[in-house]
Amino acid sequence: MASLDRVKVLVLGDSGVGKSSLVHLLCQNQVLGNPSWTVGCSVDVRVHDYREGTPEEKTYYIELWDVGGSVGSASSVKSTRAVFYNFVNGIILVHDLTNKKSSQNLYPWSLEALSKDSSPTGIIVSNGDYDREQFAENSVPLLLIGTKFDQIPENKRNDVLTRTAFLSEDFNAEEINLDCTNPRYLAAGSSNAVKLSRFFDKVIEKRYFTRDPSQMQSFTDRRRFNFKSLHND
Repeated sequence: MASLDRVKVLVLGDSGVGKSSLVHLLCQNQVLGNPSWTVGCSVDVRVHDYREGTPEEKTYYIELWDVGGSVGSASSVKSTRAVFYNFVNGIILVHDLTNKKSSQNLYPWSLEALSKDSSPTGIIVSNGDYDREQFAENSVPLLLIGTKFDQIPENKRNDVLTRTAFLSEDFNAEEINLDCTNPRYLAAGSSNAVKLSRFFDKVIEKRYFTRDPSQMQSFTDRRRFNFKSLHND
């Protein structure tokens, strides 16, 4: 593996939403034939050309950390999971567009990863509303990805997309909706591919071109992870 600068991006969401299939598609440009449950954390790598086509173009590794489990896990499980949240440069929040609960659970997932699991009053209030201002000062770039777009009936798509638009506003993040079994949703030049590239560029800029100390730490020991083959953008 060549020596390239790298960034760490968490991939968070409920079990069964398609995180592993998404990561495989992003890194291998192939559909994952037999997805299985992720135990602990699985790491794959994508090669990304930062600011492609400009004089500033440079190649980076994007480490995608697919974190398993659920937001309802016991505190001991959450404590174990916390080791994966060290020195994070970006977060991809993944939800199943056919499962409203998986969308709602992105709020506690994001709070857990950003070390706000013990939420102060006002972040999530009793009626389920979310205070988007809590993320106004968040320095970690976020991207919202909805899966199983192909499974939404035509007559319900407008309602679902309206709901996801509110999620996007809450997290101050761009959204991508796709089907992980169809690579055309991320075809080069598509709006989804542009959003994805823009997100990775932003993650790299936060890591290497800001003076935020939290973005400048070294990575945790990666030797225990099995990195797969690489896919160029």
